[in-house]
Amino acid sequence: MWRLWFFFHEIAFGLLSVFIPLYVVAFKNTSILGGPLVALGVMTSIAIFCSIPASFLWGYLCDATRHYKLFILISFLSSAIILFFMALPFAQNILLFVALYVVMQVLHVAHESPKNVLIAEHYSRNDWEKSYGFYEGLTEIGFIVGLAIGLIAFASTLSSSVLSTYTLYLCSGLSVTAFILSIFLIADPLLIFERRLVGIEKRIDYTYRGIEASSRLMDGQKGVKLKKDSFIGFALAIVMFSLATSLFFTPLPIFLRQGLGLPTSMVYVAYILNSVGATVGYFWIRGRARTIDIRTQMPRFVLIRSLLIFALVGVIELTILLAFSPAIITGIFLIFIGFAYAMYYIMMLSLSMEIIPEGKSGFFDGLVGLGAAVGSFFGPFLAVHLNYLPTFLIAAAFFFVAFIILKVRS
Repeated sequence: MWRLWFFFHEIAFGLLSVFIPLYVVAFKNTSILGGPLVALGVMTSIAIFCSIPASFLWGYLCDATRHYKLFILISFLSSAIILFFMALPFAQNILLFVALYVVMQVLHVAHESPKNVLIAEHYSRNDWEKSYGFYEGLTEIGFIVGLAIGLIAFASTLSSSVLSTYTLYLCSGLSVTAFILSIFLIADPLLIFERRLVGIEKRIDYTYRGIEASSRLMDGQKGVKLKKDSFIGFALAIVMFSLATSLFFTPLPIFLRQGLGLPTSMVYVAYILNSVGATVGYFWIRGRARTIDIRTQMPRFVLIRSLLIFALVGVIELTILLAFSPAIITGIFLIFIGFAYAMYYIMMLSLSMEIIPEGKSGFFDGLVGLGAAVGSFFGPFLAVHLNYLPTFLIAAAFFFVAFIILKVRS
């Protein structure tokens, strides 16, 4: 029941995920930032770069104070207020809009670390993948609802200016709803010990395997292979995966709208299909969490995501050459791309919560933000200078690099 607060939050940000890129590109005064696509990249990358130190700060503060609910409330209330201001006439200046967006993102990430910790501390380690899968699946449904609202709205006959204003007001109202529900439904854990207990268990297991290896060597037998988890390799893989994701998805709405000539409503359909794939993935891993070796399976889904994007680019090129519309096949590919992301994300999130020590829970979000910030700028930038499809190929190559890193570390 306590997860209900995020359902309404994800409705708002599902609607905004497509609306914001299209809204920024439609600004008339984007030339001061280098043009529509570059303005989108600049805004997104600045926001994420600023949110990286904020992620570390929020993660440290929530663990230091052990008041996780407070930071979730800060995130939702600030989002509601800033989205309301974005809808006002004075925010029609691109520089002011960018400034508001950056501030919103810095405050918005305040909920990420507390959310991850709440799930980790409410459930035992054996149930982390199952719990994260259920949470992400539920909130992804909210994300789909938000996209569906955008689909219906932009399929209507209302003018774009009226739609833009009411979209921002609606998202502000949804954030207020999430804030009010959070007040009544969220409670801080009475005891904070699960992550610490997992750390103790891992040290005991490593010590036991070391003693066993020494005993075998003294008996003339082959020793047990000792391999201790190091977050350095996983951290680099997280950055590469996040960078590739942003390279692909930041310019994607503009490619679908302008490159393929799809109406705005169909752009929302494409993102709905991607979220449907992710939702299936979240619930699929929830039912099989205890039977999956995440260290073995995680690299495979990163590789699958890479191969899917390589294949998507090839199919789009072929359909354009044959004078067919690639819209349907693109939607099908986005379903499987979303599924692969869900599998990777739950595995990596659970593993990072196992490895990252208490007090540094914002480290995971900081690494994701670092990759996303770089990818969010270079995605539109490369799309302008190289075109969209070469940019997508570069994104697929970075996914493959993340796969190689994980294979070396596993």
